[in-house]
Amino acid sequence: MATYRKRGNSYQIRVSCGYDTSGKQVIQTMSWKPTIGMKDKQIEKEIQKQAALFEEKCKSGQITSNIKFQSFAEQWFEEYAVCNLRSNTYACMKQLTIRVYPAIGHLRLDKITRRDIQQFINDLALNGKSLKDGKPLSRKTVVHHLSFISDVFSYAVKMEMLTDNPCKNIDIPKVAKKKKEKDIYTLEEIAQLFQLLKDAPLKYRTFFTLAIYSGFRRGEMLGLEWKDIDWDNCVISVRRTSNYTASKGIYTDTTKTKKSQRSLKFPQYVMDMLRAYRAEQDKEREKLGTKWQDCDRLFVKWDGTPMNNNTPYAWFRKFCKKNDFRFCDVHSLRHFYASALINKGVDVATVSGALGHSTITTTMSIYCHELNQAQAKASAAIASVLDFGESGQTACIKDK
Repeated sequence: MATYRKRGNSYQIRVSCGYDTSGKQVIQTMSWKPTIGMKDKQIEKEIQKQAALFEEKCKSGQITSNIKFQSFAEQWFEEYAVCNLRSNTYACMKQLTIRVYPAIGHLRLDKITRRDIQQFINDLALNGKSLKDGKPLSRKTVVHHLSFISDVFSYAVKMEMLTDNPCKNIDIPKVAKKKKEKDIYTLEEIAQLFQLLKDAPLKYRTFFTLAIYSGFRRGEMLGLEWKDIDWDNCVISVRRTSNYTASKGIYTDTTKTKKSQRSLKFPQYVMDMLRAYRAEQDKEREKLGTKWQDCDRLFVKWDGTPMNNNTPYAWFRKFCKKNDFRFCDVHSLRHFYASALINKGVDVATVSGALGHSTITTTMSIYCHELNQAQAKASAAIASVLDFGESGQTACIKDK
């Protein structure tokens, strides 16, 4: 039951909301000040009304007076995130707290307003700097921060601690910034890369050849196991990923989405290379004996354990520098694969399926430029087919 007492020119209303996990009583309070000129009977009637309304509000779940955003966010990590998020997503969310906690972590959950969040997002977008290189934060990074805060508040609403998520209708400032083009190798550069890879160790020659022919993500490449290969039909299936976080080390995870689980057919050239590489790996296994730790992965360390996620990037960067070859991120090989298919006229639905995107919209968004170029070629092609000349067009009209 709500109680109230006079404190100077105002009244303090108190409601007991039970006990917290440590056994301490949770008290919710609010202040109410009578309007100047109100009579005693009016004040008594109104304070009782305010006390009843406040008690009802507390019973509806808004009992957050003793919990601050940082404390509740840590509970969200323990109760929800660790059970429902992928490990790498969880790790990324933890990184976001570096900026979020100093900004709003000290504020009570029920006292944070849309304005508080909007000011934080504005400052992040306009003044935020990367912790690595000091460069301005990308819009995507700002969105990730807002999403994290919103997820925490959504959980509070779900737990009936709040009735509304203050992250609704928050605007991300539009900062004039030149969009960086995807760094993609040309067809001529890929041909040159194949020539250079002929002198590379078979393990890395196989890795990068397969990456170019498949468009697989790095985690998907490193998650491949020998049992995923259908040698008779030249088909390789993606069934898992290999990832890394500082807390867990190298670990096996599910694919990014359900549609990321897919099977692709490969030319005989690639299959023959895989056979040669497997024979080489078998020799290494015999050579090391009990020191070899078999995990069935295609790409492994010297002792048979799964390859570190950063190894292909580091090796490829060193390889490009040694051969005076333009270096692009390993992920750029996936972009090349998609661009090559689009430019060859493969329909966007097939490209999306081959890439393992959850929706065609994702593919169209990422490869908008390449798709526009392909459409322009199609337009030029139909124009050349129907180019009868002015007299020919007139003849067609007369025939009708």
